[in-house]
Amino acid sequence: MDIILNPVVASVTVLTVLCLLKFNIIIAIILCAVMAGLMADMSMNQIMLSFIGGTPAFPGGMATKNQVALSYMLLGTLAYGISSTGLAAKFADILEQAVGTNGKRFVLVLAVVACFSQNLIPIHIAFIPILIPPLLSLMNKLKVDRRSAACALVFGLKAPYMLIPVGFGLMFHGIVADAMNNNVTEEMIANYVAANANHGLTEEMITNNMVVDASQMWWPALLPTIGMVIGLFIAVFWSYSKERHYDDKPLIGVPIIDEKDKEGFTIRHWGALIGALTAFATQIGFTLYTGRPAAWSLPLGAAIGIVIMVITGAIKYKEFDNTVKGGIGLMGFIAFIMLVAGGYGGVMRATGAVDTLVAWALDLAGDNRLAAIVAMQLVGLLITMGIGTSFGTVPIIAIIFVPFCLAMGFSPMATAALIISAGVTGDAGTPASDSTLGPTAGLNADGQHDHIYDTCVPSFIHFNFPIMIFGTIAAMFL
Repeated sequence: MDIILNPVVASVTVLTVLCLLKFNIIIAIILCAVMAGLMADMSMNQIMLSFIGGTPAFPGGMATKNQVALSYMLLGTLAYGISSTGLAAKFADILEQAVGTNGKRFVLVLAVVACFSQNLIPIHIAFIPILIPPLLSLMNKLKVDRRSAACALVFGLKAPYMLIPVGFGLMFHGIVADAMNNNVTEEMIANYVAANANHGLTEEMITNNMVVDASQMWWPALLPTIGMVIGLFIAVFWSYSKERHYDDKPLIGVPIIDEKDKEGFTIRHWGALIGALTAFATQIGFTLYTGRPAAWSLPLGAAIGIVIMVITGAIKYKEFDNTVKGGIGLMGFIAFIMLVAGGYGGVMRATGAVDTLVAWALDLAGDNRLAAIVAMQLVGLLITMGIGTSFGTVPIIAIIFVPFCLAMGFSPMATAALIISAGVTGDAGTPASDSTLGPTAGLNADGQHDHIYDTCVPSFIHFNFPIMIFGTIAAMFL
C-alpha cells in the first residue's frame, strides 16, 4: 500500500490515465504536480516554488525549461518562414520521386532523416515543423499509417543519441559518465550506508566510484539501441503495415505558398536555404568554440537565421509580424507543455519520493540480480515519465544505482547499460516529452493525428519494452 501512495507513482499513474482519457495535457500536468506535492506534505507555497520559481541555486522546474521554450518558439518562426517560401515543399517533391510508391521505404527514410537531427546536424525536433507538414499529402497518397511515421520519428530522435557519441549523443554519454563518476556526495554515502546496512555496503566501496569515460558509453548502449531498431521494424512491417486512409485537408498553422514560389528556384528559396544553414552552422560553431552542447545555441542560431531571411527577402518585412505569430502558433503549444512539464519534474524532485521509490524497489529485489535489474528499469520508467527527459533522469537514478550495482557485483559497463536503459525508458511514449510532442506537431498539421493514441501509445509499446528487455540482457551479461 505504501508504494501506491508514493507521490511519484500515484501522480504518474493519474497523469497517464488523464492523458488516455484525452484530458487537456497542460492542465493534467499542473493538477498532478499539485497532487504529488500535497501527498508529500508540501505546502502550496513550496509546490509553487518548486514548480515555477525556486532560487538561483535550485531553480524551479519551469525555470530550467525557459531556454527550451524560447528555442521552440524561435525555431517555429524559422520553420514558418521557410515553409512560406515553398522550399520545404520542393524537398518533399524530391523525396516523393526518391521513394516512389513504397510507403514502407518512405517511413524508413523518415527515420534516417530524423537520425541526422541528433548527431550530424544537432537540431533535435526543429526539422519536424519544416519538413513534415509538406509531406502529409505524399503520406496520404501512399496511404502510410501515421503511427508508423510517428515511431520512425521517435526512433530518430532517441536511438542516435543513445549510441553515437556525436552531437546530442556526446552530451548524453558525458552525462552518464559524469553521473557514474561524480554524482555521489559524502552525505548521500552516509545516508545510503545507514539505510542499506544489510547489503554489506561500506563507504570505501561507494567512494571508489566506477571510473568510466564518455567514449566508452556506446558499448553498453548498443543492445538497448538494437532493441529500438527491432521495435521500429515491428512497427513498420507488422503493427502498422496496412494502408490507412487520410483525407486531404488544409494544413493548420502552415502558411499558404505563393504560386510563383512553386516554380523554379527563386531568391526567396536561396534566402530560406541560407537562413536555415546559418542557423545550423551557428549551433555547430558554438559547440566547437565553447565546448558546450549545441542545444544551448538553439535560440541564437534560430534568431540569426530569421534575421538573414528578413534581409534576403525570404521573409517579407511587411509579413514579419505574421510570421512570428505563425511560428508561435506552430510550436508555442509544445513550448508551453515543456514549460509545465519542467515544473512537474521540479515538484517530483522536491517531494523526495524518488529516493523512497528506489529504496522500495531495491529492497523488494533483495539479492536477486535479475529482479534488481527489472526493479531498476521500472523505477527509471516512472521517473522519466514524471520528469519527461532521459537527460534529466540519469543523474537522479545514478545516485542510487551506482552504489547498489557495486554491492551487487555489476561491472562498470553493466552498470552503464542499466543506467542508460533505465534512464531512456519512458521518454518514448511520455506525453510531455519533446520526443513525442515534436512528431505530433508535424503529423497533426491537418488535424488527423492524435498525440496520445497515435504517437505516445505506439512509441511506448514499440520502444520501451525492447529497451527494457535488451537493457536487462546487457546488464546481466556485460
